[in-house]
Amino acid sequence: MSCNCPLTTATGPTLASTCGGPSFMIFMGLLEVFLRSQCDLEDPCNRPLPRDHVNSRYDFVVIGGGSGGATVASRLSEENRFSVLLLEAGLDEPTGTQIPSFFFNFLGTDIDWQYKTESEDEACLNKDDRKCYWPRGKVLGGTSVMNGMMYMRGSRKDYDDWARMGNPGWSYQEVLPYFIKSEDNYQVNDMDYGYHGVGGPLTVTQFPYHPPLSFALVEAGKELGYETADLNGRSHTGFAIAQTTSRNGSRLSTARAFLRPARNRHNLHIMLNSTATRILFDENKRAVGVEFVHNGQLHRVSVGKEVVISGGAVNSPQILLNSGVGPREDLEAVGVPVVSDLPGVGKNLHNHVAYLLTYTINDTDTTPLNWATAMEYLLFRDGLMSGTGISEVTAMINTKYADPREDHPDIQLIFGGYLADCAETGMVGEKKGSNRTIYIIPTLLHPKSKGYLRLRNNDPLSKPLIYPKYLTHPDDVGSLVEGIKFSLRLAETRALKKYGFQLDKTPVKNCEHLKFGCDAYWECAIKHDTAPENHQAGSCKMGPASDPFAVVDNQLRVWGVRGVRVADTSIMPQVPSGNTNAPAIMIGERAADFIKRTWIG
Repeated sequence: MSCNCPLTTATGPTLASTCGGPSFMIFMGLLEVFLRSQCDLEDPCNRPLPRDHVNSRYDFVVIGGGSGGATVASRLSEENRFSVLLLEAGLDEPTGTQIPSFFFNFLGTDIDWQYKTESEDEACLNKDDRKCYWPRGKVLGGTSVMNGMMYMRGSRKDYDDWARMGNPGWSYQEVLPYFIKSEDNYQVNDMDYGYHGVGGPLTVTQFPYHPPLSFALVEAGKELGYETADLNGRSHTGFAIAQTTSRNGSRLSTARAFLRPARNRHNLHIMLNSTATRILFDENKRAVGVEFVHNGQLHRVSVGKEVVISGGAVNSPQILLNSGVGPREDLEAVGVPVVSDLPGVGKNLHNHVAYLLTYTINDTDTTPLNWATAMEYLLFRDGLMSGTGISEVTAMINTKYADPREDHPDIQLIFGGYLADCAETGMVGEKKGSNRTIYIIPTLLHPKSKGYLRLRNNDPLSKPLIYPKYLTHPDDVGSLVEGIKFSLRLAETRALKKYGFQLDKTPVKNCEHLKFGCDAYWECAIKHDTAPENHQAGSCKMGPASDPFAVVDNQLRVWGVRGVRVADTSIMPQVPSGNTNAPAIMIGERAADFIKRTWIG
């Protein structure tokens, strides 16, 4: 299908340049031409039209069009009586992001905020200046445009703990209906009954293509005592070929799921390339407007009811701080006038942290990306390009630090490398010699180490100073070492024997003095070659008035001011046990419901 709307592309590396090799670049260039002729892979020309100007006043201004913000804006605009403005700092999602096998290709481009942390003391020690890299989506749809698409909610205990921390209404049984509300599960009859929904805007299903190694990994889990499970159902423990936010072999970002169906609503206006700089308050500390920069010009819009901040775990506290809401001493240090002294803004920042174990395997059953596999995808949305290789597999396992009776695993296994390798000829999925490199990535689910962020200066467009403080709590290191040991056992199972898993035993730089494989070596390796996940959370913590570091109450209203809520992963008191996209969408659903109840009754 051809049409006249333009193909949206990132202005960073193009698809043709992100994976080296001349034949691959030619192939990708031709593929881009094909995509341009189609306009959009799965939703031709139905992108919402961004505006070049705004009204002077809206009932609601939503800051950030990511997983939480796209959900909030779409749900609020369901009410005809509400006028809604959505401000997104980035542009629309590039068409190529919808191809699942390209899920790494857009990291480091202009749709990525490209954050770097400040120098760490206990992590990322082999990185330049000991700084960790944090990719975050600067694009309509946010990080849902560039993540691995895995749909994972977390454990029952995650949310019951939120409620026990002084947040009534956030227990597992109370949030489950909001997960279900979003969901249109294409495999609902194969999943645990009562835990999934159909008819929502968010399609949830497995990819159409599964490498044979995916099934072997699940079988390997059984050898070590872990059954295959619906990890979003009755149990959160086990192995699975995960369901994903995809539709017909194509990524389904929150922009596609929530905003495109709302594109014709007269009461929803979307401004792209529009970075919110601060919220304006009156003398009663009520939000009355928002300032933002669009195309280099400063604009101001009035707010009749509420501002909803959905910038994510970095941008949401940054916007509050730029608006004068945060720790008094931090604001005064950079010359931002204090509106409300709220000590918790930017505190409690944390993330899942991981370590990559590198293996070579015998390449016995891999199909390279070539013209045949490309056409299989373009014509049928199947084959190699319609999935993420073994990255579709995950496992939730217990180390000695977790109580199996709680169904609250402390390690998630993530897998990678089987699909995205680029050989000298430029083919993704091509073997190098007779071997292929893959990764088993144990990931710490319940980090006790907490960091913080603060403003670099009083320029609202400057990136904030980020201090994750990874691995500063000794329990985190111990749990991750146990996750490594489990991963080593997994690679030795009968199910994986035919693949000839061989661990790369090249000593990690600056750990050569330690015996490879002992606990002290792995502790050193974790700290030097740290692999942060992209599951940042907690920097606008939800909690009761008695919690000195709470930023929002249990209805996501910011303490100390009026007319401002936060709806994204920053409100999480503790990050859930798994990928954070699905919980962010659930939080968006809850925020919209709270707002509707407030203003409609």
